[in-house]
Amino acid sequence: MGNLLGPAAPRAPRRGEPLGSPGSFDELHRQCKEVFPQQMEGVKLIVNKTLSSHFQVTHTVHMSTIGSSSYHFNATFVGDRQLSPTEAFPTLVGDMDNSGSLNAQVLQLLAERIRTKAVFQTHQAKFVTWQFDGEYRGDDCTATLTLGNPDLLSESVIVVAHFLQSITSRLVLGGEMVYHRRPGEEGAILTLAGKYTALKWVATLNVGYGGAHASYYHRANDQVQVGVELEANTRLQDTTFAFGYQLNLPQANVVFRGLLDSNWSIGGVLEKKLPPLPVTLALGAFLNHWKNRFHCGFSIIVG
Repeated sequence: MGNLLGPAAPRAPRRGEPLGSPGSFDELHRQCKEVFPQQMEGVKLIVNKTLSSHFQVTHTVHMSTIGSSSYHFNATFVGDRQLSPTEAFPTLVGDMDNSGSLNAQVLQLLAERIRTKAVFQTHQAKFVTWQFDGEYRGDDCTATLTLGNPDLLSESVIVVAHFLQSITSRLVLGGEMVYHRRPGEEGAILTLAGKYTALKWVATLNVGYGGAHASYYHRANDQVQVGVELEANTRLQDTTFAFGYQLNLPQANVVFRGLLDSNWSIGGVLEKKLPPLPVTLALGAFLNHWKNRFHCGFSIIVG
């Protein structure tokens, strides 16, 4: 018998896999930068105290051998709307030091895809920075607009626009435009950016009128990660190169980060957790052979 229903209709092509969000422009080089050790000197004590599921405070005492010693009090409030383990809205963060200088941030989710942030910074009793950000995160793109220190009376403002687009599941392209205006001066700088993410490595490049910034991150295995950075500044006619690495020893609760750069600087930071106590010890040392400058630091983190 023949086919009474006629020939089968052709199957519609399968929809491609989602490309994924490219993230924010400021985090393009994040994986490489996390490999490098943070500069430290003197003695620092950090005490973190969680008061509730929404509120946390931090006390930081820093006794410096180079500059003046300081004390910082930090308070963080986190709201109920949690999008990921590291993102919750609204979020309010405030940090004040012993001189009365304040650094405050407010993050709010206006809609499912629109995030806003306000940043205020004072130096003692004088306002230094007031900044407002708006970010749109699509399924495969991110757009951000930032207003820095807008002043209608003096007709000055800094406007920064970012855009990132996922071309494939591994390739992200985008750009940044920085526009500044103040009495007697006005200008704009355009920077293009690209990021390629493979299974074990990430390569990122920013190229613009002011120079170039390239980074390469490679995860050799669960214990070893390396990163390489190259920065060229056309205005200052200066180029720097840095190599960093991170060694994880989970059985010993030890993390070591080291660096070596083209300025003849070498340094490293060793972090050691002391379970079951909520205590982390860190010891760092940095030496600049060219300037014959050496400094070391020790920190204790509780909580």
